[in-house]
Amino acid sequence: REQLNKHNYNHYVLNSPTISDKEFDLLLKELEQLEANYPEFADPNSPTQRIGSDLTKGFEQVRHIRPMMSLSNTYSFEEVTDWYNRIKNALGNEKFVITGEMKFDGTSISLHYENGKLVRAVTRGDGEKGDDVTANVRTIKSIPLQLLPGNWPKSFEIRGEILMPWNSFERLNIEREAEGEQLFANPRNAASGTLKLQDPKEVARRNLDVRLYYLLGDNLPSDNHYDNLMAAREWGFKIGNEIQRFDSLDSIKQYIEY
Repeated sequence: REQLNKHNYNHYVLNSPTISDKEFDLLLKELEQLEANYPEFADPNSPTQRIGSDLTKGFEQVRHIRPMMSLSNTYSFEEVTDWYNRIKNALGNEKFVITGEMKFDGTSISLHYENGKLVRAVTRGDGEKGDDVTANVRTIKSIPLQLLPGNWPKSFEIRGEILMPWNSFERLNIEREAEGEQLFANPRNAASGTLKLQDPKEVARRNLDVRLYYLLGDNLPSDNHYDNLMAAREWGFKIGNEIQRFDSLDSIKQYIEY
């Protein structure tokens, strides 16, 4: 716990992580297992009990229509196999397809559209409510303010990741170094910090980007994830090109290895 608390401090306070995300995640998993094995040493203030939040003073906070949960992760193909088999057993003889995508490393965003127009952009926050950053998001050129003609629902939500491209990140750190300011540790921190600026003009200057990966609503074009994302791409949304469908564990493993 002391190790993880120190790494959290380095990452989120000093903006200078000393280990990789993977190393941090593996330490956290080890702690989760220790606490499961020895519940008498549980601690309500453990890093495993922390609920992440990006809520910031100065922004209006909006309650999500649908909770915005975080993703589980693994670095073990054995765990992927176990997950796949649980799905297979739960569905019995019913065939199913798995969608594979890249996980982009930025800051989560929820975009709301009404009648084909962007009306609100909200950060993940604590999962139940987030910060309204619509003015800043409107400056990101890869996010459509007006959708292309199509069969989009009258009202829907699409979620994704706000990113800072490497060339923008490197240019920003050169500028910060020249001004004697602290450098951003990585593009993810830079994207998150930029999205919370109070000046949309400065946000626009930093050239943020987006990848969108989850369509939500009551009248979606399809009953499956992949086809909904393909429809969203037709409406003008930026969907990752790496997305693929798989109908076997072997094909999933090949995709992960690739």
